[in-house]
Amino acid sequence: MRFEFKPSFEDSIKRFSAADKAGIKEVACKIIDILSQDKFLYKGIGLKRLTGDYWEVRKGRKVRIIFRWNKDLVEFILAGNHSDIKRYLRRQSNAR
Repeated sequence: MRFEFKPSFEDSIKRFSAADKAGIKEVACKIIDILSQDKFLYKGIGLKRLTGDYWEVRKGRKVRIIFRWNKDLVEFILAGNHSDIKRYLRRQSNAR
């Protein structure tokens, strides 16, 4: 399985505090670990399929990470709040 951090993901985490950035990267690493080793997806991780091949994982109550999981490629796209994720998905659906 391959993992890629898109430039949009790197740009989106710049606005967070150092502690939040570290937490976001930690959650991304946990997802990489779980998906690359076919580990059990426990309920508390906050992983949720959104639409199509888009998935979301939560970091706490406010921060969400969106990624696209297509076959053997996982692309981390954006970190933000609920509104940021909805806005991104809306733009993607309008672009199709």
